[in-house]
Amino acid sequence: MERILSAEQMRAADKYTIERLGVPESTLMERAGEAVAEEIEKRFRGGRLLFVCGKGNNGGDGMIAARLLRAKHGFSVFTLKLASGETEKLDKDYDVIVDCIFGTGLSREVSGETKEIIEKINAKKCFKISVDIPSGLNGSNGLAMGVAVKADMTISIQELKLGHFLNDGKDFCGRIVNRDIGIAVFEEEFARRLEQKDMAAFFPKRRENTHKGSFGRAAVAGGSRDYFGSVLLSASALAALKTGAGYGELCVPESLFPLYAGKVPELILRTFSDENGFLRFCEKDFESLASADSLAFGMGLGVSEEVYKAARWLLANFKGRLVLDADALNSLAAFGVNALKNAAADVVITPHAKEFSRLTGKDVKTVLADPVGAAKAFYETYGANVLLKSATSVLAGEKGVILNTTGCAGMAKGGSGDVLSGTIAGIAARGFSAFDAAAAGAYLCGRAGEIAAKKQNEYAATPSDTVAALAEAENEIAES
Repeated sequence: MERILSAEQMRAADKYTIERLGVPESTLMERAGEAVAEEIEKRFRGGRLLFVCGKGNNGGDGMIAARLLRAKHGFSVFTLKLASGETEKLDKDYDVIVDCIFGTGLSREVSGETKEIIEKINAKKCFKISVDIPSGLNGSNGLAMGVAVKADMTISIQELKLGHFLNDGKDFCGRIVNRDIGIAVFEEEFARRLEQKDMAAFFPKRRENTHKGSFGRAAVAGGSRDYFGSVLLSASALAALKTGAGYGELCVPESLFPLYAGKVPELILRTFSDENGFLRFCEKDFESLASADSLAFGMGLGVSEEVYKAARWLLANFKGRLVLDADALNSLAAFGVNALKNAAADVVITPHAKEFSRLTGKDVKTVLADPVGAAKAFYETYGANVLLKSATSVLAGEKGVILNTTGCAGMAKGGSGDVLSGTIAGIAARGFSAFDAAAAGAYLCGRAGEIAAKKQNEYAATPSDTVAALAEAENEIAES
């Protein structure tokens, strides 16, 4: 797994390397400049290059790279220093503009001349490279601070940063290349992300001498008169047992049984009591699910005290891996989030930012300003693993923090989260913890969504197409 640092962690690593290990700051800057020059040489045989350099270390890296490239055949290199009165240089044409204005430490809105320069860079029709992080992005949360350079490529120095992936990061960084320059990272409490090779542990080659009981029993419970499709998407992901569970069950409102009968023939269909198509909690209905190894609950139920009662009972009595999503979370937020504490189950909740806002009482803007910190704090308070869904999802829990960077804009459609819940339940049924299943499920769904969008396009691809692409995503894993 690749590690991903916050801006504060990167500063601490810089300081440790310089002050404790005795590596001069000038040496690190020289190495960074060399790395930038080498990456540019790999991709361009020559051309007109403009380095736009700020006053700090990021600007120093750029000036060194510019110096080195001037000595290379075919490169015509120009520099523009911030606050130098040289902004007219941006009026000329270049093949490449290299952004070295700010590093990862930016925490204020970009304004004045710098804002104008960034806007001019973005308007130029040439290839744009940012050093370490696109100027204007916050290095720890990826939010654009008013304006940011929209890079085609980012040359990350030493470590990947949270700001490369969170919030606006994916839209501004382009392709990310990371270069090691010898900065020592001495702490271990940093985020990581799964790579394709890490996923092989979740899909090992099966023994031939085996049977369906070897791979666990997964269940999905949800649905209502108004939202009967949500639970079907979760069931479809579980379904056809596409993520490897041995048995699959679908539990839906009794009065709506005919709507679900035969829709997913691979799954056992059970019912729970309802009133006019909405769950009416009856303990006996949920006792029938107690022997499942994993259960996804909450999709399409609607918000009610009855849903809250069911969620509370499951938290207190279910002994397997429990995935709580959608209206299970909204009902907990409305009637008592403390039910999550001291759960008998191994729990993962899968909220998007607005659902998480309801659970925590924090506004969405506050959540997005520090999604890693917010998810970690929730886990520490309630003991439930948190998969905070977004373009880059944040998983915080018993094994630290994992970012999931797979997925695409084509998945920004109702039902994608339902598919994710079913996928997590299917993986968890095979014996993986809620945390591990959430990490693997997020990666797998994201990759399947990418495949679906590539086959169609980001406008046309649907959550059902993501389900259909799960097998292809698993095949990639098997081949890695």
